Amino acid sequence: MKKLTNIPREFAHDEKIQALQARVDELSDFIENASLPLHWVDKNGYITWANQAELDALGFTREEYIGASITNFHVDQEVISDILTRLSNNETLHNYPARLKCKDGSIKHVLISSNVARKDGEFIHTRCFTRDVTELVTEMERKESLLLELKESETRMKMAISSTNMGTWEYSPSPSYLYLSAEASCILGFREDQTVDYARFLRIVDSKERTRVHRGLNASVKATGNEIYSTKFKIIRPSDHAERWLHLQGKIILTSNKKTIRFIGTVLDITAAVLAEEKNSRLLAIIDSSNDAIISFNLEGKITSWNNAAEDIFGFQQHEVIGSTAHALIPEKKHQELSNLLTKVARAERVHQLETRMLSKDLAEIEVAITLSPIKDATGNLIGFSEIIRDITEKNHEEQRKNSFIAMVSHEIKTPITAVAAYLQMLLQKAQKEQDTFYLNMLSRADVKVKKMTAMVQDFLNVTRLEEGKLQIMKQEFELAPLVKEIAEDGQFLSTLHIINIVNCEDLKVYADKEKLGYVLSNLLSNAIKYSPQGGYVFIKCERLDEKVRISITDQGIGIKKSDQKRIFERFYRVDDENEYTASGFGIGLYLASEILTYHNSEIHIHSKEGVGSTFFFDIEISGKTLSQQG
Repeated sequence: MKKLTNIPREFAHDEKIQALQARVDELSDFIENASLPLHWVDKNGYITWANQAELDALGFTREEYIGASITNFHVDQEVISDILTRLSNNETLHNYPARLKCKDGSIKHVLISSNVARKDGEFIHTRCFTRDVTELVTEMERKESLLLELKESETRMKMAISSTNMGTWEYSPSPSYLYLSAEASCILGFREDQTVDYARFLRIVDSKERTRVHRGLNASVKATGNEIYSTKFKIIRPSDHAERWLHLQGKIILTSNKKTIRFIGTVLDITAAVLAEEKNSRLLAIIDSSNDAIISFNLEGKITSWNNAAEDIFGFQQHEVIGSTAHALIPEKKHQELSNLLTKVARAERVHQLETRMLSKDLAEIEVAITLSPIKDATGNLIGFSEIIRDITEKNHEEQRKNSFIAMVSHEIKTPITAVAAYLQMLLQKAQKEQDTFYLNMLSRADVKVKKMTAMVQDFLNVTRLEEGKLQIMKQEFELAPLVKEIAEDGQFLSTLHIINIVNCEDLKVYADKEKLGYVLSNLLSNAIKYSPQGGYVFIKCERLDEKVRISITDQGIGIKKSDQKRIFERFYRVDDENEYTASGFGIGLYLASEILTYHNSEIHIHSKEGVGSTFFFDIEISGKTLSQQG
């Protein structure tokens, strides 16, 4: 075969074109099917070309992507606007961060590297390389979130430690090293800049607790598990030598071969809690040993505590009543009374020794005296009520027997005293006629004593009537001045050491039981005279207060102690102090006076100072006629 030595030039040109075409095809295939997303954007921001990797990355078809505005696929419009501006200014971008929208609605984080292809200085298209860094950004965000959570947890821990006044500590057994936080140093009584080792710490532990604490800590250091060591003990704080109770807890940190490298934990001053617990224990012991029933219930009326005396009085065991309603102990007719009482207590009004009736387990009614108090939480919110209940059934029966006896004796004595008083009056008249001064003086003294006995008997009878509900109050309108004058003259007759003055009692009509009001005034004046044995002035003063008149009786006597002022209106209560002046009597005069004023919707008040004197006063309703005349 003849060898060709000369090839026509047109054939050689075709071969170069074919080779060049092959290179173009290879390069096009490389770009079209490259794993790195690529796209072109014209000067108006429209996509003119994108490779398959770009389309696959965002999930769009070629028809959906090519020809669309690049801004449609950017999450942040300010970002794509900045990119296009920079490229228009012939800048080259390297790893410009951006966020792209995928067809499925997800967001991809990318880094864009791009510059512009120009021809004769004209913007042809961009050359954009897009690198997907979504996983990297997500991981970075996760790490940042974890770091933020860690910082927040650390901040919360510091706040929690600070708010609870808790200290932290760290102990390393080898080499021996003890670290105390500022809070821990303060709790233990060391200076913040003071170096404290384990031996120094042990020395402040109470001698009775020291061995136990040391053994417990030593055992924990040698442990191989993850148990938390916790103990309570007492120390003598070196800073002020005060006894303090601490709660210490910690956990060991182990190496891979189960060797302790650190022992870390917290310490808290629990002195207040320990003392409160001791106080509660004492209170519980007092409550359990009390002869009075002591119970408590919540705002819903459910019983929450029940002591031993409550079991004895009502017959219910604790497990039978806890959680049940307190109304089960109240007769149905008294339910509203209980509700009213709880409302009063909630308003901070006092309910003390109120006599009422309650029910036992066998539904028998028990006469009781109750004291109600509110139970509040640490913030002052009402959370329930406590009730102290005293069984007064036998006491009342004894009172009834005593009253019956007093009434019987008083009636038996009243008749002969009346006769003696009559005989004395006859003898006084005879002595006056005969001008026998000796017998007149003696009989007058005897007459005063008999009147005192008559008044005493009458007081006892009035007490009996009061207790039986038979004391009658007959209110009427009358002039106050004549009654006050009569009482003052009777009082003046009994004493030559006192000067009794009446102030501003004229032109006043009151609406009251004249006889009973006279008794009140007479009793108060008699006491003013008796308790100012050195004599002096006694003032009976009237003062108009709107629709009432205030009547006061003031003496310059020995005064009354604060402790006695609270009780002098109790029946049979008498001030009994061997160092003080004590007047005769049975302690029923002020009680009767107080009860009579209760029937008049009034009460006695007292202002008194020892060695200076006393003022008793009360208010009485002015009659309608006086009001209309002065209105």
